[in-house]
Amino acid sequence: MTLVVGLGNIGEQYEETRHNVGFMLIDLLIKDLETTKISNVKFKGELFKSSSTLFLKPSTYMNLSGESVRAVKDFYKCQRIIVIHDDIDLNLGALKFKKGGSSGGHNGLKSIDQLCSNNYERIRIGVGKNIDVISHVLGKFKADEKESLDKVLKHSKKALFELLESNIEQIASKYSLKS
Repeated sequence: MTLVVGLGNIGEQYEETRHNVGFMLIDLLIKDLETTKISNVKFKGELFKSSSTLFLKPSTYMNLSGESVRAVKDFYKCQRIIVIHDDIDLNLGALKFKKGGSSGGHNGLKSIDQLCSNNYERIRIGVGKNIDVISHVLGKFKADEKESLDKVLKHSKKALFELLESNIEQIASKYSLKS
């Protein structure tokens, strides 16, 4: 079983923010798939199943995402975890893939690392950087940024569908974007 996790924060005020690109990609994916929504309070998030893949949007807020990931991982005995997240070290429109490594200061990744290890695949979607990091990642995309966002999300969706049948190295060489 593969678990694909999109990181974000719950609540209307966070819906269109940079920190929620993981949620945005999960929403795009499940529109194109036949999924079943799985309800279980102990999963602490929205969980969808399609074939042998689970799609998770944790509802724990970013800094506690590991609680939701661990609950689903342990219950379903997931052998593979793919985490989609925003990355301030990449410009808006950039896309990178990697397995393992540090959290880079990302609180959602720190939580997953602490509770599940850091040995998972990552889809890193660039959101750019600003002096005030917190305001930047919790800020909504500006009108002139939305075109770049839409392009990278569509590209990421295509990459993720292939990644489910492939490996991170092949996908990284084929789908990485610089901006």
